[in-house]
Amino acid sequence: MLIASLLVLGLSAANPTEDFLSWVDGAVPASTSPPPSIPSRTRPLSQAPDSPEARAAAVPGYRFEAEIYAAIAERIRAHPDRIEVERIGSSVQHRPLWAFHLSDSTPSDRRVLVFGGIHAMEWIATEVALELLLDLMDHGISEGVEVTIIPLLNPDGRARVERDLLAGEEHYRRGNGANVDLNRDFAVNREARAFWRKILPGYYQTSRTPLSQPETQALDALADRARFHRAASLHSFGGFFYVPWAGRFHRLPKADRQEFWALGRAMEGAWDTRAYRTRQLGRWAFFFRAHGTEIDHLYGRYGTRAFLIEVTRSGIQPFKPRTWKWGFRSYNPERTRRYLKHRDRTVRALRALIEHEEQPVERRARLDGLDGLPPPLDGDEVPENRASRRR
Repeated sequence: MLIASLLVLGLSAANPTEDFLSWVDGAVPASTSPPPSIPSRTRPLSQAPDSPEARAAAVPGYRFEAEIYAAIAERIRAHPDRIEVERIGSSVQHRPLWAFHLSDSTPSDRRVLVFGGIHAMEWIATEVALELLLDLMDHGISEGVEVTIIPLLNPDGRARVERDLLAGEEHYRRGNGANVDLNRDFAVNREARAFWRKILPGYYQTSRTPLSQPETQALDALADRARFHRAASLHSFGGFFYVPWAGRFHRLPKADRQEFWALGRAMEGAWDTRAYRTRQLGRWAFFFRAHGTEIDHLYGRYGTRAFLIEVTRSGIQPFKPRTWKWGFRSYNPERTRRYLKHRDRTVRALRALIEHEEQPVERRARLDGLDGLPPPLDGDEVPENRASRRR
């Protein structure tokens, strides 16, 4: 199946790592031109003053896409035996979607997914995913654990923000190349039922059809194949470890809730002070629901213990008026001690999520109650391999 997928994507099935390295070096084109139906309010990237100096001046402390993948390629060349590269799909504008798999030599009994960059302007999420990847490559991974990291799920939206920054323009961008919010494009809990949908309809919008975008389709196919036990979707900002349900006010089944909170407490414990708190996203506020999200999809369809992590508590600074209205800065703090603290502590929290050993009381509560999968919602069918979740 994997070999066939790679052939369809036009890469050599023999060595996808070499394909990635060639792509980073420029031997393989990164993308094609955007389809004419996709509007662009900024000049093409080829006309922008794109240089390392220009990037550093545009947004100090944050790496552009080319620099992110160059850092990964450098580490792969230093440790070629520690990572497996896979192109899981392509974006709307045909940019590659890269996943990086890390494990030791033993068979894995715990599979963890971490991904960032689902929203175009939330760059700190990709920075955290990158730092986690580099940390795992440098220091190794626990025995029997396999981690998959996708630093950038929305490269088209990211490219638009990069063009904005280099051109000195300020636009609020969230969606992908088709202007679709990828985190409202998943298949579970799409139907708005709350009374507040009539008063605040903007909070209850989803894409027109589930899994309508190639980026969400690629993530779903990966999740279907790998059946991850745990997952973390990285966002900005808020400072919470959010759990399902996002699209419902109802609480999770008791056994599942206990397991989620045990993992949340493990992540909270990885912080020194003022740790993020574990909370159900659908209970963030009495009027708020997020329909069609990735965490509801991964949990509702595949039983994955999926968290949405809001990195930082905003980059807005009271005495810097520009941060009040510049969308990019509100999501991505300046590279200060505060930025580094949130980035590095979130990496430690993700390490805790990856390495947390299930305690006997957690396992007993889960197996005595449910087999780990919630009831099907919105027409989903229950996966056939429920028994495989009992670990």
